[in-house]
Amino acid sequence: MTRKFTGDRLLIATHNAGKLEEMRELLSPFGVSVVGAAEMNLPVPEETENTFVGNARIKAHAAAKATGLPALSDDSGITIDALDGAPGVYTADWAETPNGRDFVMAMTRAHDELEARNAPHPRTAQFRCTLVLAWPDGHDEVFEGVVPGQVTWPMRGAQGHGYDPIFVPDGYDITFAEMPAEEKNKISHRAKAVEAFVAGCFN
Repeated sequence: MTRKFTGDRLLIATHNAGKLEEMRELLSPFGVSVVGAAEMNLPVPEETENTFVGNARIKAHAAAKATGLPALSDDSGITIDALDGAPGVYTADWAETPNGRDFVMAMTRAHDELEARNAPHPRTAQFRCTLVLAWPDGHDEVFEGVVPGQVTWPMRGAQGHGYDPIFVPDGYDITFAEMPAEEKNKISHRAKAVEAFVAGCFN
């Protein structure tokens, strides 16, 4: 039985203003006030696990323990089947440079590695999002959202972020980056995970 969320304040264990805003909007119908990790001056914990759920748990439990508030964290990325699931939890790491994140470099690396392996088409992939809601007493609930699709080349579209320009979701012939934000947000991995979270903890 999923533990219900009964408080009126929820800490979102992220320093990402965009993610925070997204969660604030999604949770507004439930009368929950949302606060971010940056507002609480929380450090960014080191993500030492090699799974999405492991890293999401680190972030949620660290935040709940530090503040005494229930904390929701998210870990997400893209898994490409012909690369044995890479980049996976290293989705953002592939984009790291000394001057910030460069996702064109990361997408190019994914393409180059697929070419080097002579990977057959379609090159199936999934965007995955794992949400963990942790309480200060150590209890947690896990919710996952997955969007299957395939990676394409060259990059297409200027909307979205991350690897969106090379990802075509199943049932579409356009990439996430060619899709209007409201359409992408209806079918995205994060939307699916949030839907599961709301169904589990609020309804």
